[in-house]
Amino acid sequence: MFFPVDIWFRAFVLTLAVELPIGAVLLRRFEPAWPRLLVLILFANLASHPAVWFIFTQLFLVGTPEYVVAAEGWAIGIEALFYWAVFRGLSPGRALLVSLAANAASFLLGRLLLTLWPDLLL
Repeated sequence: MFFPVDIWFRAFVLTLAVELPIGAVLLRRFEPAWPRLLVLILFANLASHPAVWFIFTQLFLVGTPEYVVAAEGWAIGIEALFYWAVFRGLSPGRALLVSLAANAASFLLGRLLLTLWPDLLL
């Protein structure tokens, strides 16, 4: 399946609108400087989101359980690895929980919005 970059970008902005505040709240004690904290969360999403949209869509049929597991597993895993690597004192388990919380929220909100507003990303 092919996704134009403008559709990806709208989905990326929606993802950031959900994941930035969640990540900021959960990671605040590990990085007191707000600008740096937000930039690091942005980079974590840049490490995961394009692959979900442009690579996993070529490997799996979008919308299938296999796609969701692979794509969301990638996003959770790579973001957790990024958080663990850049935030001193953050345990691997906590990094995983932060990533899981942020990605679950953005996934569920995305599904809800697309159900209520199917043309949201078109």
